[in-house]
Amino acid sequence: MEYDKTIVDRICDTVVRAGSTFLPDKKNAYRLAIGRETNVQAKWVLSTVLENAVIAERNRCPLCDDTGIPHVLVEVGPDAVLTGRTLESIKEGIRQGLRQLPGRPMAVRGNDTQRIAQSEGLYEDPGMLEPAPILIRNTEDSVLRVHILMFGGGPAIRAHTHRVFHKHKVETVVDQIVEWARESTAQLGCTPSTLAVGVGRSHYEAASLMLQALVDGTYERQSDLEREITERVNESHVGALGLGGDTTVLATFMKVGPQRASGVRIVCMRPCCCFEPRIANCTL
Repeated sequence: MEYDKTIVDRICDTVVRAGSTFLPDKKNAYRLAIGRETNVQAKWVLSTVLENAVIAERNRCPLCDDTGIPHVLVEVGPDAVLTGRTLESIKEGIRQGLRQLPGRPMAVRGNDTQRIAQSEGLYEDPGMLEPAPILIRNTEDSVLRVHILMFGGGPAIRAHTHRVFHKHKVETVVDQIVEWARESTAQLGCTPSTLAVGVGRSHYEAASLMLQALVDGTYERQSDLEREITERVNESHVGALGLGGDTTVLATFMKVGPQRASGVRIVCMRPCCCFEPRIANCTL
């Protein structure tokens, strides 16, 4: 396969930025949280996480030892062209980016059975780590834009994707999200969290909406539902690293898709860790 070198280079750089950089709105969210935190230990944790992010960005090195699994969302404008060669070039850029970051070797060797059991060990090459299936959506902009997110293991372990019998009440769904989030953040360890929520008609759609919520979300603006979830989870006072305090959750990013005419809503809730969302984008 002959790759497009321009795409490979841009994606490689995007992987490194995603794994090593806090976006400006996240830095500001940490500064605000530090300013209002009343627990001395939690304030120190928040300050240390922000300092770590500044150093990681300066050195272009990983924010965390768990460097994450690449998740990709591609936005395709009306006049943009997305080909198979483009997709393969994106994947090659990810491979090179994981080597340059560097990513922690996490790719498991072997056939289906061996990979599940992890009986054949790991590949030493970070570039052998395959990204998750690529998600594609339309955009009104006449561009081809690629968002890369690095997903760690802890939030995946503590996440929920499940059906909720809504009883024709928004409050029922929100109450369930808050219950999951309080439980998950108490177990996560690496708080403060950013909650990512997708509400859809199937497990696939809900998880896809959760990913899109992270791409579209901003710490500078919260909807009424997002703000309610954030405030209610913060009332648990789990705090940074579970040490107590006022900031268990920095923000909630929520995306609600089309809904089926039924008594069930499928909800995906991911309690992103203190370093997530690790995200960057580029235009091809």
